[in-house]
Amino acid sequence: MAIEQSKITKPSRPPRQRNDGRPSRGGSRGGRDSAPPEFEQKMINIRRVTRVVKGGRRFSFSVLLAIGNRRGKVGLGVGKAADISLALEKAFREAKKRLLTITLNKQSSIPHEVTAKFNSSRVIIRPAPGRGVVAGSAMRVILELAGIRAVSAKILSPSKSQLNNARATMRALAMLPASTPGEPK
Repeated sequence: MAIEQSKITKPSRPPRQRNDGRPSRGGSRGGRDSAPPEFEQKMINIRRVTRVVKGGRRFSFSVLLAIGNRRGKVGLGVGKAADISLALEKAFREAKKRLLTITLNKQSSIPHEVTAKFNSSRVIIRPAPGRGVVAGSAMRVILELAGIRAVSAKILSPSKSQLNNARATMRALAMLPASTPGEPK
């Protein structure tokens, strides 16, 4: 006894649409709208670290990550793992733990000049209304993620360590009034 194809009907669904009006070709599972992430993240530094063991060399990755919401919250974290994605997750968790809240003025700047030192790194951050962010390397990333838009910053030390420069920048931002630091290391 054969069943005729015309009698079997599937429930009809309207085709999914893309943003430009054309039908989509699969992809998303539908129904779930992903909310935008709470914090933006930028990788400042990534290193492959090697340690010598009995059988040869073991490789792992060390990641320096800055997170921020561009409205006065910024954090810095370091993660180390055998895989880059695991190291990134660890760094993100640490950065969330060590979140710093900064009170910005109306010009999205800092109220006064601050200087800080971490190991051999020295940094100075000055308010500079109308000049934008004038800073280099790790300092620029941290200041932008914090939402600071009108500062002039300088690394005054010979240190090329991005980790130490980033930590000195975080220490300088923690010296600002009404900033609430995360748990110090």
